[in-house]
Amino acid sequence: MSVPSKTAEKARTCDFYRRVLELMREEEIPFLVGGAYALAQYTGVCRDTKDVDVFVRPTDCRRVLRLLADAGFETEVTSPIWLAKARCGDDFVDVIFSSGNAIAEVDEAWFEHAGEGEVLGVPVKLVPPEEMIWSKGYIMERERYDGADILHLIRARGPRLDWHRLLARFGPHGRVLMSHLVLFGFVYPGERDAIPRWVVEELIERLRAELEAAPPAGQSVCQGTLLSRTQYRIDCDGWGYRDGRIRPNGRMTRRQAEAVDRER
Repeated sequence: MSVPSKTAEKARTCDFYRRVLELMREEEIPFLVGGAYALAQYTGVCRDTKDVDVFVRPTDCRRVLRLLADAGFETEVTSPIWLAKARCGDDFVDVIFSSGNAIAEVDEAWFEHAGEGEVLGVPVKLVPPEEMIWSKGYIMERERYDGADILHLIRARGPRLDWHRLLARFGPHGRVLMSHLVLFGFVYPGERDAIPRWVVEELIERLRAELEAAPPAGQSVCQGTLLSRTQYRIDCDGWGYRDGRIRPNGRMTRRQAEAVDRER
């Protein structure tokens, strides 16, 4: 029995990805492509990727899965919080409608500000760079940190970014955005002007206001769980902190947070 060549395997994988994109276009389901494909088109950073990330509104996820199941692909909702998948053998497409911490939910603004691109010969809309920075900004797991992607996006798109919208996206989590902007100046000391001065000054003013205010009253909360679902479990399970993902601080119920923790 012959073993398929790497070239043949890659061609089959690309055919699967292309078919998914074409089906969604034919059905006129609004979707955006993110991940490595969008990063490459915005920044020129190209890397091998194990999948295609397709972003849809939460209300469109089931429709996408029905479409792809009818086309013969295996589908599943991997997480009711943010992720579903469509599989063809060992290949898969991620159907994403939020983020793992439930913060960066796909809404209409993602589509209003989408970029134009092409993936495997298929014309597509791309996740806006601002929303890429927003969703990637919280990914600080032990095994995965998306900070370099964010800095590459700022380097490539800084003057063209909608900084007002980006600040609004992070909202009360301005410290998270600020951490990436501080690192940008460290990584690219000669290109600090890619970030408008007023943005940094705005974040500094917010930080100053926090420092002058009294700490929040009540039981202490650990917002580290918004950055890593595993590295801050000891804080909540052993040290008595409230889980920052859970309402009213976050957007999850306790049951939803426990379900996310059980995910692979």
